[in-house]
Amino acid sequence: MKVGFIGAGKVTSTFGRHLINAGHTIVVSNSRGPATMADFVADLDPGAIAGTREQAADCDVVILAVHWVNVPEALKGIDWRGRILIDATNAHMDPKPDISLAGVTRSRAALKGRTSSELVAEMAVGARLVKSISNMPMAWIQDFSPNKPRTVFFTSGDDTEAKQLVIELINSTGLVAIDLGPLAIGGAMHEVGAPLSGLDLHFVRRLR
Repeated sequence: MKVGFIGAGKVTSTFGRHLINAGHTIVVSNSRGPATMADFVADLDPGAIAGTREQAADCDVVILAVHWVNVPEALKGIDWRGRILIDATNAHMDPKPDISLAGVTRSRAALKGRTSSELVAEMAVGARLVKSISNMPMAWIQDFSPNKPRTVFFTSGDDTEAKQLVIELINSTGLVAIDLGPLAIGGAMHEVGAPLSGLDLHFVRRLR
């Protein structure tokens, strides 16, 4: 598959390498343009291509991997209708209800009972949004060998077909995706600060 990344940080360099090792191609974009990512892409090997946000958004699957305060700008100006978008962001909130950055109020009260991914879905109108690749630090999956631990990523979303494709994509890397249901239920269990966030779990296949 061809997977686009909006954001060129730890999620992209780490999960992107797992994708490349599994035979996928990735298109990496940032806010400053393809010319600024030569070294970043070179470190990932020939399976990575530097592109614009629009080029990343045209891939089979798009992964949103930016800081929470940059989400509105990262999503702006792209027609998201029908695109499969993985929300890999973490909504690090400020307890003060009156602080706002880049149009995103940094308080739990601002979510009004919604998960952070439901808020992302409202900004990416029409996207087939799936929450995943965000429930642990990327430092925990730095083993890129064929014998790496089968680390668990939780996954949630309202579009069953899109979610299944994302699960298959994650599983293709040797990591394991576990479906927690729709965004409102599953997302509330594995977004940052939730009970299933920050757990280093490994799937062990039982031998008969």
